[in-house]
Amino acid sequence: MQHDLLNDALVTLRHADRDGKPSVELAPTSKLIAEVLRIFREHHYIDEFTFVPTGRGGKYDVRLSRRINSCGVIKPRLAVPHDGLERYEARFLPAQDFGLLVLSTNRGVLSHQEARELKIGGRLLAYVY
Repeated sequence: MQHDLLNDALVTLRHADRDGKPSVELAPTSKLIAEVLRIFREHHYIDEFTFVPTGRGGKYDVRLSRRINSCGVIKPRLAVPHDGLERYEARFLPAQDFGLLVLSTNRGVLSHQEARELKIGGRLLAYVY
């Protein structure tokens, strides 16, 4: 039984990248997983992803770029103001300016760098480095 689809997707992604696979299938899917994958693609942690309808909700085919050292979800999903992001960068990322936090904001799912530029806070969803 799956309770957290985002966690299951990120664990599958991390293990496939660690094992040296060129691509991986993520199923079941959600819009939140698609937004997190979009941010990973924008920052070159993955090469490309496509949605494939299967009649049962679909799946994502993800082409890996072999740049993920680690990724995962942040539980509980903490609410963070824009000026409090540095504390969580130090907690979840190995070094300053290395890696990425993913936040859910009122303007959609953003990286911590974009949220800092827009001066908005949100809820922490995931990290990748």
